[in-house]
Amino acid sequence: MMSPNQIIREHAEEGARLRVAYLNAEAERIDAAARFMAQGLAAGGRILICGNGGSAADAQHMSGELVGRFLMERPSLPAVALTVDTSVLTAVGNDYGYDEVFARQVRGLGRPGDVLVAISTSGKSPNIIKALEAARAVGLGTVGLTGKGGGLMPPLCDYLFHVEHTLTPLIQEVHGALVHLLCRLVDWYLFENAAALRNPAAEGV
Repeated sequence: MMSPNQIIREHAEEGARLRVAYLNAEAERIDAAARFMAQGLAAGGRILICGNGGSAADAQHMSGELVGRFLMERPSLPAVALTVDTSVLTAVGNDYGYDEVFARQVRGLGRPGDVLVAISTSGKSPNIIKALEAARAVGLGTVGLTGKGGGLMPPLCDYLFHVEHTLTPLIQEVHGALVHLLCRLVDWYLFENAAALRNPAAEGV
């Protein structure tokens, strides 16, 4: 039987190893996805975000960082977590089924040029898959955060962040870091180096 200290040490060490290895390996994709999101915002689009359970918390976290602020003072950015309107969620769930709670909102709120960020540690949540399918049909860009093989999400995402691990808590910890980095880089592209949105060569300016 492991002691509490061993549990803490093992979680901390494995989490740190996974986070460092993943973020280093995916740095270029993270940069590209953040530029993609920033381009959508610069053109007048919005960021829609969805997830279940802990991933719903990540969706609301990302929306809060964009609408409020992350690190720098700047104008509010248009982002909507599709997890927070209980009247919409319960009405759609009651009338159409829980699988439709996000897709219905994507069809009603999404416009071409918007970006949907869909979060599912398994990649198999039916309501996340349907939301991504709806986003494709409406003309939204798609960014996915997932794990455990990616499930059904890979062909539905313009940018997919698949954390290859078996433990949901550690996958979610990396997803949290991805949320922070995407918000930080969106700010960088929009307010620190807008020239890089048009010309990637300007990133070093």
